[in-house]
This record gives sequence, structure tokens and C-alpha cells, in this order.
Amino acid sequence: MSWQRPDSRQLNQLRPIRFEREFTRFAAGSVLTHCGETKVLCNVTINDSVPKFLEGTGKGWLTAEYRMLPGATPQRQERELLKLSGRTQEIQRLIGRSLRAALDMQALGERTIVVDADVLQADAGTRTTAITGSFVALADAIEKLVRQGALDRSPIIHQIAAVSVGILQGEPVLDLNYLEDVEAEADVNVVMNENMGIIEIQGTAEKGSFTNSQLNQILDLARIGIQDLLQAQRQVLGSAISDN
Repeated sequence: MSWQRPDSRQLNQLRPIRFEREFTRFAAGSVLTHCGETKVLCNVTINDSVPKFLEGTGKGWLTAEYRMLPGATPQRQERELLKLSGRTQEIQRLIGRSLRAALDMQALGERTIVVDADVLQADAGTRTTAITGSFVALADAIEKLVRQGALDRSPIIHQIAAVSVGILQGEPVLDLNYLEDVEAEADVNVVMNENMGIIEIQGTAEKGSFTNSQLNQILDLARIGIQDLLQAQRQVLGSAISDN
């Protein structure tokens, strides 16, 4: 018997995705990303300096910070101030690695891009939503630098998106919400570029194990979802990524 989705979606169907650009005033790029009931605010800041290990190399850098805000879940989350949880550190490193794969650091020059992903409302898929939305904010921020003449060309060389796939009742299911996430037998997060090149796979069996065949099904389903996410990004960004 197939898994019956709580929101009546097909097994290969994404939640509705929406990007509210220029959501805040001062960030170089700012996007409130809606993925179903998950909402992540993605802000991008660009600084004219680099970490010491890159000084004098002519190359830039990108780093990311991720937080789950106190009101994002039914039970209030404590603010992470002096010590970050292992989960938070893992997710912000994933976001950073994923978005660095979008950039030619030499073309960026000695600048540091800081991505802030703050979860306003969580209904699963916060890390994948953060990656997908932060790429839109990144593209907006870079386009401003090009328009201002600070960059000769855009350093964006790849479009990036991410999605989750779970296994429920033995079947792969795309883009889990919370009710599905807690029941999943396996949960896999996949990051890809526009060529369907895999940037990262994070996967674990929550109950038992899964097979090579199921992993291939998961990746096939992830490609379907990521193609749809890439198209959604292109629809809002238009010329900001049309030349990449």
C-alpha cells in the first residue's frame, strides 16, 4: 500500500515553493523562502576582506550561519548564543559547502560572502530550503555588484538547489513535511547543480536500513525535485542567472 501523504501531494511532488526577494532593507541579497509551511529568511552580506589564509591570493570566500529562531517550532527553541549545537554547526557547514560550489572564487576577488539562514517557521526541510533560497539571495547580491561595476563579471558558475527524499512504507517520497519526517524509514538530503551534478548527499536510515536500489530511486526522485526547484529559481531571477 502506498504512503498516503497528509497534504494529498503525489509521491514525486514538491511542496509549493515561493521566494520573496528584497525582504529586508540592508542586506545585499535578502529572500524569505517559503517551502510549504517551512519559512527561512536568507540574507547575504558581502565584505571587502577575506580570512587570513586567503589574503594575497586574489580569491574570495563564502561562509554561512544557520539558526532556528525561538518561535519556529511548537515548543520554543532556546537561542544558541555562546555554544552552537552539533546540528546547527553541521547545517551551516552544509550550506556553506553547497553555495561555495556555485562560485568561481578567483572571479569573486578578495571578498567574503556571509550567508545568514534563519528559520522563522519549521515544518521539516529547513536545511534544503535554506540552500535553495540562499542561492536566490546570492544571485541577487552578485548582480548588484556587477551592476555597480565592482565586478567585471558574475562569479556564479553553477545554479544550486537542494531537496529531501524519504522512504515511507518502503517507497521513496519527495520533500517531506514534519508529519512525514517523523515517520520516515530513511531521510536523505541531496544538493545538486543545474547539470544534475551531485554536490552533497546526507542520508541515514532512521529505522533499519535501505538498499542500493532504494538509494538509486531516492536520487532519481531528488533529480525530479531539484529540476523543479531550479526552474522556480530561474523564474524569479531571470537575467540574474541567465548568463551562467
